[in-house]
Amino acid sequence: MYVICSDLEGVFVPEVWINVAEKTGISILRKTTRDEPDYDKLMKWRIGILKEHGLKLKDIQDVIALIKPLEGANEFIDWIKHRSQLIVVSDTFAQFADPLMDQLDRPTLFCHELVIDGENNIVGYKIRQPDPKRKVVEALQSLKYKVIAFGDSYNDTSMLNQADVGILFRPPDNVIRDFPHLPVTQNYKELRQLLEKYI
Repeated sequence: MYVICSDLEGVFVPEVWINVAEKTGISILRKTTRDEPDYDKLMKWRIGILKEHGLKLKDIQDVIALIKPLEGANEFIDWIKHRSQLIVVSDTFAQFADPLMDQLDRPTLFCHELVIDGENNIVGYKIRQPDPKRKVVEALQSLKYKVIAFGDSYNDTSMLNQADVGILFRPPDNVIRDFPHLPVTQNYKELRQLLEKYI
C-alpha cells in the first residue's frame, strides 16, 4: 500500500514568504527554499529581517489569512484521499498553517513550531527533528508502507530521494538541474497521470 507525502507551499498553496514580501513591500523576503537549500540559514535570516522591520507574528498571519489554495488544489487533494492516505510534510509552522489547512479540508500536517515572545515577536523556531521530511518517509517505510512523495524545492529533495517514488512538482530550473534523476511534473494533470501508475 502506498502513502502519499507532499510538500505544502508551491504545491497546494502559494509560497507564504513571497506573499509576505509582496504585502509588506520587503522584496528580499521573496527568498525561499527554492533559492536557499540551507533551511536553518534561511529562517535565521528571515527572523532577522522581521526584527529589523518590526514585523510581528500577527502581521504574517494577516497576510496568510488572504492566501487561497492554488487552482485545482482542493480537487486534487480530494482525488488522492479517495485512493490513498495523504500526509502534508512541510517546513512551515503550526502558527502559519492553520488557516491554510482549513481551506484544504484538513489533510494531516506534519510541520514545525515558532518561538514567540510576550510581545508577539517571532524570536526563533523549533524544528521537529533534523531532516524531518526524510524521517517521515523512513518512519512510514519502517511500518511497511511504500511512499510516494512530491515537492518543488531543495528542502523536499531528501524526502523525494528516500521515497519509493519521488516526484518534482513545478520546480525551478536550478532544482531540476541539481536533481536530474527525479521526474518532473508541471501541473496536477501530469502529477495525477504519474500517480495513477501506483494508486
